[in-house]
Amino acid sequence: MVAVLMLSACGQPEFTYVRDKAGTTYFKVPASFTQLDAYPIELYLSGDHPNSQAAMLRAQRVWSTAFDQSADPSVNHLLGSTEPFVYAAVHQLTEEQRDSISLNRLRDFILPVTEEMRTAYLQQALAANQMPMFNRFEPISDEVLSLDGGARGVHVRFNYQIGPEVQTFDHTAILDEKGATVSVMLIGCQAICYAKRAAEFDKIASSFKLLRLPG
Repeated sequence: MVAVLMLSACGQPEFTYVRDKAGTTYFKVPASFTQLDAYPIELYLSGDHPNSQAAMLRAQRVWSTAFDQSADPSVNHLLGSTEPFVYAAVHQLTEEQRDSISLNRLRDFILPVTEEMRTAYLQQALAANQMPMFNRFEPISDEVLSLDGGARGVHVRFNYQIGPEVQTFDHTAILDEKGATVSVMLIGCQAICYAKRAAEFDKIASSFKLLRLPG
């Protein structure tokens, strides 16, 4: 990962600039965010055992990082925090994934967003005799992105009740022009936090872009 600090006029870093290891996906976060090792998030999202072959293959295909603005930063804040949390990843798609990718698949890339996936998630939880973690989905906005060079994506915002609190999520997923990679960013914090700090969400989300490398 390449991260560069930009100095403000007062000599203090204003943003942390981030690129994935291939240098094709870019974003920035305020320098007040603490960078975290996102590997525990990968294990949580995939459900893979850390010593499994699946986890090893995922590590080869997925680059990821996370940033937390909490005074006590933790990867556990992905799904609940009073301060903004940012998770970003770049997935090298398998042939099977390339064949099945769609705008709805981009919407559901991290959390269940579409009605079909939310229904499947609920049925899976009930079949396992478990209480679903994600409840009372509330859509806020849904935008289809048509980008330069044939890349495409989605930008959606939504609420979920997780435990006693309502969490707001800002999700961007971009399929590159070759259909080979998906770059995804999830920003989240409690709904009351989002209501006060939506402008910060906007700045971070709008900075999430694909870069064209020479050649």
